[in-house]
Amino acid sequence: MVKRIGFVGLGAMGSAMAKNLIDAGYSVAGFDLRETARAALAEQGGIAAATAQEAAKDVEALILMVVNIDQARSVLFDLGALDALPEGAAVCLMATCPPASVEKLAAEVQSSGRLFVDCPVSGGVVGARAASLTIMVGADEGALEKVQPILSTLGSRVFHVGMRAGQGANVKAINQLLCGVHIVAAAEAMALGERAGLDTGVLLEILRGSAANSWMLNDRGPRMLSEDPEVTSTVDIFVKDMTIALEAGRDAHMGLPLASVAMQIFAAESGAGNGQEDDSQVIRAYRRLNGF
Repeated sequence: MVKRIGFVGLGAMGSAMAKNLIDAGYSVAGFDLRETARAALAEQGGIAAATAQEAAKDVEALILMVVNIDQARSVLFDLGALDALPEGAAVCLMATCPPASVEKLAAEVQSSGRLFVDCPVSGGVVGARAASLTIMVGADEGALEKVQPILSTLGSRVFHVGMRAGQGANVKAINQLLCGVHIVAAAEAMALGERAGLDTGVLLEILRGSAANSWMLNDRGPRMLSEDPEVTSTVDIFVKDMTIALEAGRDAHMGLPLASVAMQIFAAESGAGNGQEDDSQVIRAYRRLNGF
């Protein structure tokens, strides 16, 4: 059983995931560019690694909870984590990345004598803290078997969606396509209610109790009515994720018109300088578009 884990990417989700692994009895060596994040890991009982190389040394699995595929490649190759990783160890890519890029990265990692597990997650910060993430795995059975206990510690639902890397990324891209479209649709509906002069609090209550409800409306709707909501997922994250969904559609030779429209709304809100605002604030794009 894997007991020593390297963890790179100690952001809001990554730090919570690392803590769950520590609490489950794993030895976790973590690296993040921010010294404060490394210090917080040490306070939780982990090992603060000074470099990505150090985090990967003498571990049996290396988890990458980074922002994108470019960061994953930088950690593995530019910062030397792959060379430091013992032969036979597993690289677990848990970030949301383009399927084709994941497939290419997997081939490079596997050619070095290491295992590769494509295992993006869904559930956000709340799911990371509660260890209730949904994890979508694209990997052969041997690689999955090696890291299954780790994944089961981090998530309540682990799905083996395919035998090759990139298939987990495809499922995550589809998941994010729906999430992005649902957020934009909810924003459009709530903005129409505002423009029509309705009591949007009552409107939201009605919609959340009717067939019009969705998980995203239920979760983001109240924050759309707040002037300064807590940031749990940013507008720019969905600019990235919708771009990935569109890339997946392009690679599958399939048009995705709804995803394209949603992408433009998120991009417009980011372009207005609000990329780091909570994604619920994409409703502002509708307010500007319609002059209110």
